[in-house]
Parts: sequence; C-alpha cells; structure tokens
Amino acid sequence: MKVHLIGVGGAAMGNLAAMLKKTGHKVSGSDQDLYPPMSDRLREWKIDANPFRAASVKNKDLVIVGNAISRGNVELEEALRLGLPITSMASALQQFFLKGRKVIVVAGTHGKTTTSFLTDYLLSQSASSPGAARVAKKSTRSSDLPGLFVGGVRADGHPGFRIPGKNNPYFVIEGDEYDTAFFDKASKFLHYRPHHLILTSVEYDHADIFHDLDHYKQAFRILLRWIPPNGSLIPCLKDAGVSDVCKNYGFSDLLGYGKASVSHASRRGREVQFILKKSNGKDDLKFSCRPALIGSHNTLNAVAASLVARRCGLSQNQIINGLESFPGVLRRQQIRARSADESVVFMEDFAHHPTAVKETLQAVRQSYPGYRVIALYEPRSATSHRNVFATEYVDSLQSADLVLLPDVFNRKKVSSDQRLDVKKIVVELNRKGKSAKFCKDPAGVFQALKQDLNSQGRVSKSGSVKTMILAMSNGGFGGIYPQIDELVSRG
Repeated sequence: MKVHLIGVGGAAMGNLAAMLKKTGHKVSGSDQDLYPPMSDRLREWKIDANPFRAASVKNKDLVIVGNAISRGNVELEEALRLGLPITSMASALQQFFLKGRKVIVVAGTHGKTTTSFLTDYLLSQSASSPGAARVAKKSTRSSDLPGLFVGGVRADGHPGFRIPGKNNPYFVIEGDEYDTAFFDKASKFLHYRPHHLILTSVEYDHADIFHDLDHYKQAFRILLRWIPPNGSLIPCLKDAGVSDVCKNYGFSDLLGYGKASVSHASRRGREVQFILKKSNGKDDLKFSCRPALIGSHNTLNAVAASLVARRCGLSQNQIINGLESFPGVLRRQQIRARSADESVVFMEDFAHHPTAVKETLQAVRQSYPGYRVIALYEPRSATSHRNVFATEYVDSLQSADLVLLPDVFNRKKVSSDQRLDVKKIVVELNRKGKSAKFCKDPAGVFQALKQDLNSQGRVSKSGSVKTMILAMSNGGFGGIYPQIDELVSRG
C-alpha cells in the first residue's frame, strides 16, 4: 500500500511512518518544516519527506493526517479533491497495529511517557506471554516482544516504537487525550480500545481543546467504557481527579494504587518498599528494591507498571530487575552535563504543567540534598502560555533557590487577555521572598544563568557550593541547552 503522512515531522507521526515502512508499505511524508532529530531519522529509515506540495498525495492508497493539520493545507485539499481515503494517526494505529492485540494504554495528565516506557521495559525484558514467568534471556527474539508506541525516546536510544511480535499479544501505547484530527475532535486514546488501562492523574490541561475540568474529565470517562470485562483498570486513587472519574466503575477488575488501602509504595532514600494487591484487596507481592527513577511521582509510576506486569504474568524478580535497570527517558530528569567535580549539574525535564513542575522540583530536592537549585522554565505549551494556571505556577516554582523565566513562547498565538503574564509571576515570587528574574527570551535566561554562576564562582572554582540547574520545557527552550552543556562541562 502507498501511504502518505501529512505532518510527518512530529515524533508520533514519524514513528508511525517508520512502523508502516517496516511492515512493507511504501511510505512518504511531508511537513512545513523538518528538523533534527526527526529529519535525520526519516532519512535513516529511507522515508521520502518533503515540504507540503499538492503533487505529493497523487496516486496514494491512503493519506494519514496529523492532528496539527487543518483545512487549507495544500496536500489535504488535494487529497479531498481527489477523493482519496483519509484517516488519522490514531485510527491508522488501530487499523494496522492494535487490532487483535491486548492493548495496554497509559493515560493521564502526567507521567504517560515514562510509565509507558517502564511498562514496556518490564514486559520486554522478560519477553512475557500470558501466565508466563520466564527468566529473561540475553538475546530476546523480536517475535517475543510486545508492540510499543510512545511519544518520546528512551535514554538508551530506543526510539519509542516497536512492531508487535507474533508470540506476544500485548501492545503498550501512550494514551494522549488531545484531539485526533481536523475531522475528529475526540481524544486520540478513544481509538485504542484498552485491555488494561493505567490512569495516572486527571488535572485540567489542554485549555485550547477542553472548556473546563468537567469537559476534560468526560474524555477519560468515555475511555473507561472501552475496557473489556476480562481487562483491568489501574487508577491512581491518590489523585482526586482520577478518583472522581473512576467512581462507580464496575466493568472489569479494578486495581487501584497510591493509597495505603490499595497497592502502594513508600520510599526511604533510594530504597522503596512495594506492596502490590490483587483486585480482591488481598496482598499479592511485597518487596523492596532501588528503582532507577527518582521522585515520589515516579514511585507511583513504578507501582502502576508493576501492577500491569503482574497482570501479564511477570514474577517478582522480573519486576525488580526491570525497575532497577530501567534506563530512563530522554528529557525526563535527564542529566545533560556536569562539571568535573560535580559541583554543577545540568538536568533537563519535559515538565510544563504546574503540577509536573512542582513534582520535578521536589524530586530534585530529595535526590540532590545540599544543592542550590536554579529553575529555568519556558511557558511554551498551548496551556502553559495562557493565564489559566498563573497562580499555580507561583506555587510550583517556590521550592527553587533561583527562578529564571523567559516570556511565553510565540505571544501571537494567544490574545493579550488570555496570555500568561510572566512578569507578574516574577513579581509574586519576589513578594514571597523568592529570588526570581524575568529574562524576556531564552537567550536572556542563558545570560542571567551565566552571570549567576560566574558571580558566585560555581563554574570557575572547584569545591564551591553545589548547584543544580533544572531546565523545564516541552520544547527546545530557544536552543540554549547546548550552551548550558558547554558552560557546565568546562567548569
């Protein structure tokens, strides 16, 4: 089949293009701009990708449209004029890869990418099949591995997708609540038909799509209706939004987590004690280990992934081995650089929702005691550059010793009455006795950071006060990361 993807430059669409190519389809794609790393990967996968042009869709058997594509796009208009079959990314995943599989969907406001990767890692490390608890092999055949589709890259370079093996019934997928396509405004995850559903959190997000919290919750309530009676719902009952969405649920087994009455975990330093329970409330497993991921939010993610692993037949030892050896996820608490004496460390994170910002800062505080924490935050996402969370961002950033903030990304996308006033956040932080500075743009953030480090001798003088630089953005933060890498490394 000749398949063309409009909007192939995005991580998810690019991954789908690769999966289609690997399964024998003739694949092409297009986007307004193609940047590394996806442009490099498309070239590596030998997928022809070009700027938008009407001729690209001619003679195609199927056109897949990304959710960022709207009417007026020259390729979309030509595909409509020619009467070509058109579908969305989510529908294409169901059509080509999810059909007939036991799909494990990881949904929620926070933690989807990390929990999806961790769940897949547990299953793939043990190459599990229903009811099996085999010892992980040194070389696992691809036919034994679950399918995978995640909008990220694992820290060891795994690209975030995998064709499901014929001997493994499972497919792990990150369940995005954002809309599907120009013709389908329902959430993408409604196309995935979960067999097992992890629900990590439900807090208002995507203000450009959902009118209010109730509208947002309704998408998750509808998702719950897809779970079959022999599947399971795995909700974080510590989260008020999740508890509300899941109240009165009774279609399948429910394995809650996050509270003492259900499956939970407690952390003491690096050591974490896990208690996993069955759907009837009885204890299943009790064990201690040292998970690779830090922070209380990642401890919850580990409990969720472990519960799914048990449903898929993994043993206690397999779960422990996976939790302790998980390589992590790029852009999630990723250490990018450190000085030779480790007096300065630079960490990058994808956090952009105020809750994620707060939890990431708390995790850093817990894991790097004695470090002075400098928080760099870029209001970039469709929600974070609106004023809906102005008060929450002040609270989220308070635990940092110094906060450096640029103005919102692409001010023209939001009207002035809805736009986040970053200067007011800085003023409010200062009023509360916190050190914060408005820097206009990312370049200004880098200059302010450089000045702070040099003025206090944290780059040039070995043995000085330890500093953690935590940069948070769902984008590229104006391209300043390589500059910070160099600044820190040469110290």
